[in-house]
Amino acid sequence: MNDDLTLDELRDRLAPEIAANAAFDGWSDEAVTMAAEANGVDPGVARLAFPGGAVDMIDAWFASIDRAMGGALPPETLAAMKVRARIAGLVEARLAVAAPDREALRRAVAVLALPQNLARAARLGWRTVDTIWRAAGDTAVDYNHYTKRAILLGVYGATVAVFLDDESEGHADTRAFLARRIDGIMAFEKTKAQMLRTDRLPSLSRFIGRLRYPAV
Repeated sequence: MNDDLTLDELRDRLAPEIAANAAFDGWSDEAVTMAAEANGVDPGVARLAFPGGAVDMIDAWFASIDRAMGGALPPETLAAMKVRARIAGLVEARLAVAAPDREALRRAVAVLALPQNLARAARLGWRTVDTIWRAAGDTAVDYNHYTKRAILLGVYGATVAVFLDDESEGHADTRAFLARRIDGIMAFEKTKAQMLRTDRLPSLSRFIGRLRYPAV
């Protein structure tokens, strides 16, 4: 019964339907009310699940998309793919989940772009790319953890911008754009790995020796 749901469970239950309504009513109390009534929930209780208003609704929807993305590409499927294909596949899966509510996504982007919401937007974006990299098998804990996510965050944001205006069949233009950007990420990671190889780094002992005994 919906009456037995916690506020967290209620938020998870209602978020996708709020998104469907947000395409027409915006990320508003009206969208929450319609989703609540469709699920047999008291609208007043439903609003308690989103005390931060529109940003909380968007947060919950994005979290539901992340879960659906993971369901579309479970670990056993990803394990058979190369890293590049994992990242591209996860991003494409995430956009596919959002595609039926693309207008709601457009409105969500506009809400998150407001000055008062930029910090929250950054956290939501980071959560998404962290989820993608972890699902892809990344276990880095050093600075690579941050560089990989920062780069993917830029790529993902640019890809969403293309996706929102993509009228090509099956969003082919978005997939092509993403493929080019993923190629760039992989090329960067390869170059970075080559630069950090031990045998390519300058020898500290040799450098000190030259300071003490400069060549003549």
